[in-house]
Amino acid sequence: MNQEVNPEIQEEVAAPVEQQEAQAPSTEELLNQALADLEKARQDILYVRAEAENARRRAAEENEKTRKFAVEKFAREIISVKDAMDMALLDQSGNFEGLKMGVDLTAKQLINVFEKFELREINPVGEKLDPNKHQAISTVPSDEEANTVVQVMQKGYELSGRTIRPAMVVVAAAK
Repeated sequence: MNQEVNPEIQEEVAAPVEQQEAQAPSTEELLNQALADLEKARQDILYVRAEAENARRRAAEENEKTRKFAVEKFAREIISVKDAMDMALLDQSGNFEGLKMGVDLTAKQLINVFEKFELREINPVGEKLDPNKHQAISTVPSDEEANTVVQVMQKGYELSGRTIRPAMVVVAAAK
């Protein structure tokens, strides 16, 4: 079956194919576009990586400053206590009662500074030994239950609920 194709229909069919071919980018153009997109993505990654490194560096610097100056407020408060102690040491009056009163006021000032900064004494007489807060240095015979603190040799301290120095204690020995 040999059929002839009407030339008008052939032109109508061929025209859209030619238009599509004319509009379709060449392989080289597609490759150039893909390479341009790849380069843009690479630049974006480099930018994000640089931003992340800058953020990490700034955070490290901020942490260093925070660590370095974390005790600044405490230091300012404690300086006034030292000033009061220095004044007591310079006292040449011989007035023992006045000196004792000054030292007592200085001790109260120190306690106020401790309270302000959540620095609390650990004075566990009568409590059960807690190895997180107490350090037993010896045992003594006692009427108390075993491992009960009977004497504090050196007070311990907590800072905001965290033990920074355990209390050195003597505990009751087991019977």
